[in-house]
Amino acid sequence: MENNPSLQQQLLEAGVHFGHLRKKWNPKMLPYIFAEKKGIHIIDLNKTVESLQEAAAVMKQIARGGKKILFVGTKKQAKDIVNECARRVSMPFVTERWLGGMLTNFNTVRKSVKKMQSIEKMLGDGTFDSITKKERLTLSRDKEKMEKVLGGIAQLGRVPAALFIVDIGHEHIALAEAKRLGITTFGVVDTNCDPNKVDYPVPANDDATKSIAIISNYLTAAIAEGLAERQAAKEEEAEESVSSDENEKKAAKLLAEAEAEGGRSGRPRPGGTSAGGGPRRRTPSAGGARGGGRR
Repeated sequence: MENNPSLQQQLLEAGVHFGHLRKKWNPKMLPYIFAEKKGIHIIDLNKTVESLQEAAAVMKQIARGGKKILFVGTKKQAKDIVNECARRVSMPFVTERWLGGMLTNFNTVRKSVKKMQSIEKMLGDGTFDSITKKERLTLSRDKEKMEKVLGGIAQLGRVPAALFIVDIGHEHIALAEAKRLGITTFGVVDTNCDPNKVDYPVPANDDATKSIAIISNYLTAAIAEGLAERQAAKEEEAEESVSSDENEKKAAKLLAEAEAEGGRSGRPRPGGTSAGGGPRRRTPSAGGARGGGRR
């Protein structure tokens, strides 16, 4: 990731510091406002850098833990950027329209996703060849509509661990659902929004495409790092497991060889020889000797 001076310079060039008009401001954004110029509030980029790095660190840990972060950005300026960033790190996203209850009524939404996937499968494998052309066209249109709204969360099997929201004012329904379920929230917060509604607010211009892009790309890079570390840890565990299995096999082999060697050394030798190597002699009994002396 970039060091502070270069990151701050990039934020400045992208216009991240431009806020809204003074008459539209939210007083709770006062700690993040540097000054006012020509009736427009200027965001303190030092605070933006600090907030951005804090949010990136937390996102990295979430990704390293194998959890999902849902990207939400339905504004015209944010759609393509959010879509691209989410796909880059294989995360779910919503860029068309936030369906009410997408989180709080997740089971019902999953049913719609499964219906969309079943229609797609049947259209692909020729199951619908027997139906009329009109019915096939109707199903295709239904699938396209669902794909547009639900395509980004098709692989989301459970409620995500966190939400990254561009413009928390515009996505207030998504934010409310996340807060109700206790989901961690990250958000790009402009001067007209309440930063206390988000767990990790990033004060920045949420209307300019360049501003949204630099914030989203920075956080996406942090997620990518977390995923890379997770993959490296998995590979290391796999190598350790293989090494441990090999050591166990070697130990078992040596133990078997030792037992076999011990079994061979404990067997009686052929010919009834003693341990000393000479033949055993039978000594005459005392009674036999006396009996032999009499006539």
